[in-house]
Amino acid sequence: MRYELIIFDWDGTLMNSVPKIVACMQAAALDAEWGSLSVNAVEDIIGLGLPEAIAKLCPGIKPVQAERLRERYAHHFVHSDTTPMPFFEGVDTQIARLRQRDGQRLAVATGKSRRGLDRVFAETGSGGWFDASRTADETRSKPHPQMLSELLEELAIPVERAVMVGDTEYDMEMARAIGMDRVAVTYGVHTPTRLAASQPRWVAHNINELFDWLYG
Repeated sequence: MRYELIIFDWDGTLMNSVPKIVACMQAAALDAEWGSLSVNAVEDIIGLGLPEAIAKLCPGIKPVQAERLRERYAHHFVHSDTTPMPFFEGVDTQIARLRQRDGQRLAVATGKSRRGLDRVFAETGSGGWFDASRTADETRSKPHPQMLSELLEELAIPVERAVMVGDTEYDMEMARAIGMDRVAVTYGVHTPTRLAASQPRWVAHNINELFDWLYG
């Protein structure tokens, strides 16, 4: 099936940013005197908005400490951590291929903040790839489907002509909540078993499998 609108998650789906997110969150938790966080625990919350991620990672955390953790995460991510964040190999070529198709619309639905997404758009020159985007701080965080509903409304595309692509159950569940088709990718953070519970239409194990299916 050809979809008029393809909506991509960002971290762990288009960009290999998971190692940087993990390193920055672990450092921030120590700075905020919460304690150490495991890699698996941090990977589990990737995709959520930052306030929701902190609340899930740190049950019972007080507002002042949570704000300190948030501030330190932002500091490490923007200023001090040097972990590279490349696109997965072939993403730029494959997106360009999709954009050549008549009538194809592309969008982003991410747990990033607007400031964070705009920063990475500017740093990578990728902002022009997409017709629209939504971030967790300008609408409701995944897995609530509001960001998808807003994208559909903005681009005037019915839900049956759109598909959500992501690497977490949060991506899959927000799409399922409004009856949108969904494609899971297994090279991100959540396991194939966890993704399969949301009944994706297709499961891709690498970038080429993903885009060959989307283009076909």
